[in-house]
Amino acid sequence: MTKQFLILLIVVFFLFNVQSSSAVCGTTDYSGGSGRLYDMTSFVLVLCYYTMIIVETLAGILSIYSATQIYIKMNTGEDGITKSILVLVGAILFLLGSVIVLPAFFGVEVTSVH
Repeated sequence: MTKQFLILLIVVFFLFNVQSSSAVCGTTDYSGGSGRLYDMTSFVLVLCYYTMIIVETLAGILSIYSATQIYIKMNTGEDGITKSILVLVGAILFLLGSVIVLPAFFGVEVTSVH
């Protein structure tokens, strides 16, 4: 087998594998009525809560890393300290805004897991 044929075979395999798994996971059963719809909504909100925790943790880690870089730049006398500070502040505001402001804008209150 040639290398190109092997790569093509792998791509086709993954393409069909993704299509079959997508067909299985997207079904909705409405026979349970509003109780199942409520369960699904609760599950999505729990996932939103955990995603919010992950994004906030990531913002904290990135801010510590970026603050360390800014401190090193200040000690070595490199240029671009103001730009680094503005990038850090903008990134933190975006991450926290996307976690707090956007859910509130759409009327979703993600406060804790029930």
